[in-house]
Amino acid sequence: MEKILLIEDNEALRENTAEILSLGNYEVITAENGKIGVEKAIAHVPDLIVCDIMMPVLDGYGVFQIISMNENLQHIPFIFLSAKSERVDLRKGMEMGADDYITKPFTDAELINAIRARFEKQRIQQSRGGKAIDTWYQIIADLGNKDEMHEALVNHDIIEYKKKQFIYSEGQHPNKLYYIETGKVKVYKTSDTGKELITGLLSSGDFFGHIPLIENVVYDEFAETLEESTIRVIPRKEFEHLITTNQEIALKVIKLLANNISEKEQQLVALAYHSLRKRVADALLTLKRKYANASDDNFSMAISREDLANIAGTATESLIRTLSDFKNEKLIEIKEGKITILEEKKLANLYN
Repeated sequence: MEKILLIEDNEALRENTAEILSLGNYEVITAENGKIGVEKAIAHVPDLIVCDIMMPVLDGYGVFQIISMNENLQHIPFIFLSAKSERVDLRKGMEMGADDYITKPFTDAELINAIRARFEKQRIQQSRGGKAIDTWYQIIADLGNKDEMHEALVNHDIIEYKKKQFIYSEGQHPNKLYYIETGKVKVYKTSDTGKELITGLLSSGDFFGHIPLIENVVYDEFAETLEESTIRVIPRKEFEHLITTNQEIALKVIKLLANNISEKEQQLVALAYHSLRKRVADALLTLKRKYANASDDNFSMAISREDLANIAGTATESLIRTLSDFKNEKLIEIKEGKITILEEKKLANLYN
């Protein structure tokens, strides 16, 4: 019999929900607030946790963060339960890594079906056993081969994101590795004054979020979609197991990290020593390198001026003036918000 921990501060709802779960043939442990819920999770190690968000002492988000940091508990499926139905609250729960989110009021069937779905998915994943290891070996061994990576990742969870939607935020605890199936993502840092600097542009076939997983630290950056994107997620445990038990995979990941460091060093040099015109030209060429199709003669892309300025490391007003100069020099064309590169070689050969 599967064991479910129910954390809910409303006594009537807690008792009614516990009764529903008991009738569904589950063993139920209840807790009236987040602090007690964490203590009971540690003591009993449930098979699944259903947790309210707005609670005294420790709220649901706090419970999830503590559970996620505990090696004995972080594998447990976690379902948020809340009266909050605003999209921003739902996304916050899912972006933190929760498995599902049920809004109140809910029917008996909705609750039971959500729980059964999580248990069924867990059973399928466990039945794969060694297959997951082979899958990840193929993924890491073939970094750069997007077709094979796509095929290897097909059985992992996929999340659909809207444009300008956060994937993770600074200060959150990582529990997944991310792989972009479709779409575009920016990774950026912010200053104390809120100024952004884009440190990474990602597209289909790219992995991201791996450095905090390896270092076992919280995110020190933000990841946000530039357009509608579909992203597959790989559980932290699966990733960690492979890089600690397979030397060849570990070497592949080290190579990936080395490439990341090299790109960051080049970006720092550009920010420190390149002129404004050179930085803006480099930003445009970076967009083309990351997002152009092989068949594109003249690369064109719609991107906000703020994002482009944050790639170049300059003020938006300065970027707009420089783009206007490039347009007058017929290096680029700007039409309906889209920037088209007309003279790639001239942009690349601009004097510093």
